Amino acid sequence: MRTRPVTISLALLALVAAGCGGGGGSGASSSSGGGGMKSSGSVAVRSSDLGNILVDGSGRTVYLFEKDRGTRSECSGACAKAWPPVTVSGRPTGGGGASAKLLGTTKRSDGAVQVTYAGHPVYRFSGDSRPGDVKGQGSKAFGAEWYVLDATGRKVEKKSKPSSGGGYGYGY
Repeated sequence: MRTRPVTISLALLALVAAGCGGGGGSGASSSSGGGGMKSSGSVAVRSSDLGNILVDGSGRTVYLFEKDRGTRSECSGACAKAWPPVTVSGRPTGGGGASAKLLGTTKRSDGAVQVTYAGHPVYRFSGDSRPGDVKGQGSKAFGAEWYVLDATGRKVEKKSKPSSGGGYGYGY
């Protein structure tokens, strides 16, 4: 009789986890990049606590995922909801210090076209509530670490200054 409550608890946990993963698709929208965040496919460089970092067309910080291999994204489903890919319908554009020659694209498993920079697929973090936030910096989620990119496309390993926003909430 003791194992029955454990079995029921595990079954409930599995149902909750399945509910967080989306409706059977890859979880990323081809135009919004998942998570309801619009994506223009443009990138620029902006000054931050971490130095000069890459941001999307809305000024939101973009990140690389260390689990990605080459230009292939390893982030879909629940991952793409927490870390929406920067997508584009056409060619990505660069400005404000971003190098056009480092910009590229890769096709995602859901058919969306994701922006790459220096060969890295780029993402936003759903926990960044406004332009300039870097709350995802150095976090580990979905099997690897996430880092901000500098203007050359290298990961920035510095830690950001603590904010009043609390934890990341995505430590899967």
